[in-house]
Order: sequence, then C-alpha cells, then structure tokens
Amino acid sequence: MDRGGPLSAAALAERVLSAPPRLGGTRLVCIDGPAGSGKTTTAGRLAAALGDGVDVVHMDDLYAGWTLTGAAARLSAGVLRPLAEGRSGAYHRFDWPAGRFSPTPTPVPVVPVLVVEGCGSASRAVDRWATLRVWVEAPPALRLARGVARDGAHLAGEWHRWQRTEAAHFAADGTRDRADVVLDGGA
Repeated sequence: MDRGGPLSAAALAERVLSAPPRLGGTRLVCIDGPAGSGKTTTAGRLAAALGDGVDVVHMDDLYAGWTLTGAAARLSAGVLRPLAEGRSGAYHRFDWPAGRFSPTPTPVPVVPVLVVEGCGSASRAVDRWATLRVWVEAPPALRLARGVARDGAHLAGEWHRWQRTEAAHFAADGTRDRADVVLDGGA
C-alpha cells in the first residue's frame, strides 16, 4: 500500500498495466475520495498516461442528484457485470439541470482499462473486480472552496450536506483503509 507519497500518473499507469485484469479482460481502477479532492484531475492524468484502450466513467453521472444511494448498484449492474462477462456495458447519465436520468444509454466498451472516478467508486461491492483502488484526499476547506467555485455559491448548502453524507459512507465502508494508493490532492 502506497500512502501519501508522490506518484506520477506514469507510475500509476505502469502499476495498473503490470497487474492482471480482474473484470473479465479489463483492469478496473477506482479513484475515490471526498468531493473536491482532485479525483477527476487524477483520473484524467491517469487516462492520458495510459493512452489508447482506456475509458473513464464519472460517478457524478450515476448519482440520482445529491445522493450516493443506488450509484454503486447502477455501476455494477450496467457497467461492471457486463464487462466481467466480456460484454459492453451502459448506463443512463444523470442530467443535473433536468433532475432526471437520460433515456439514452451511454455505452461503455470492453477496453483494457476502465477508470471509474468519484465518491463511492471504490465501494466494497466492486472490490472483487478492482485492479487498483486509489484514494485522493485534500483538506475539507480546500475541497469546499473548489466545489463552490465550480458549482456556484448558491449550492454551498448542498456541498455541506454532501460532505456529511460522503463522510458517513466512507466511515461505514472503510474506503480509505482499503485503498491500495493514497494520494494528496491538495498540492
């Protein structure tokens, strides 16, 4: 387990590619941690370092609004189980402005590496398929500032509620303790 040390995207990519696939022929990388910690940035850098043959799924597209409820189940049923069987998966992306899921499925092809990033991506329910679980963390004040800057000050109340929700989930699930790599997203 790597804790807190600086790991480049290239080093993470090398670690992923040197490990055997556990999701059918796909290596699943779960990048989890609190909102605003740098998960999306980490996922983008890792995907770029991996090059061709990688797809990225964002948990933000699987939440039913400001709740974690059901997101991991949607990921497992629509994406992970089919990939484990060697078939393409799909999910219905949540349309945040409309407040509902899109009727058009978003396909997820069978690829050598699937990166899933977002709160709840490394839930215990996906452990059997995960090649690498990455935890990204940053100080709470920085995370809140990033979120409010991205989403707008009018959503500060949602962000405070979300921070409590995700903290309860992470504590119950032991997400950070089960991570293979812990990264500092505050730098």
